[in-house]
Amino acid sequence: MKFFIDTANLKEINEARKLGFLDGVTTNPSLISKESVFNQKEIHKHYISICECLKNDENLSAEVISTSYTNMIQEGEKLASLHPRIVVKIPMTKNGIKTIKYFYNKKIKTNCTLVFSIGQALLAAKAGASYVSPFLGRLDDISYNGLNLIREIKSVYENYHFGTKILAASIRHSLHITECSKIGIHAVTSPLNVIYSLFNHPLTDIGLNKFIQDFQSKIK
Repeated sequence: MKFFIDTANLKEINEARKLGFLDGVTTNPSLISKESVFNQKEIHKHYISICECLKNDENLSAEVISTSYTNMIQEGEKLASLHPRIVVKIPMTKNGIKTIKYFYNKKIKTNCTLVFSIGQALLAAKAGASYVSPFLGRLDDISYNGLNLIREIKSVYENYHFGTKILAASIRHSLHITECSKIGIHAVTSPLNVIYSLFNHPLTDIGLNKFIQDFQSKIK
């Protein structure tokens, strides 16, 4: 399973790169608004800087903010032209699905975002989305089991041999990540601190402290 980080912060991206688990980056308008960018030109320059942190087949999902079909196409084409590693992130709407189909025919990769149901995931795959991003945490927030949705989408995709990859989003804690790995999806995208939580186990801390204490008690 691949690990994407959900951020637009270059420091966090480089930190993940140094730790050796960076497979890609996803952003959204909320995340990009937290960075020191104040106009479209600066946003595009920032996306290019993120892409330059990536390697090999890694990619960046950069989201359109337009909602009309024509404007999403114009904005998406501009994003795709910035760098070969950019995947155009499109919301799950009627115009979004039409846009995904357009980009599929143009061989431009897309990530269908804000997916909360099997039906939406099915439409995204039928339109030719490269990735589909179901939101686990937001489903959990309304007392729906987001992991069940991931299982169901994977089952449907396997039934029909869709090429769309499942990129689980809205990851809130380490259990989301480990359960997604058991399901066997392509990738998760989460904040860096959630990935860091995978390091933690009290028995690891206890064991390490014991090893050090035993060694220091005998070796002078």
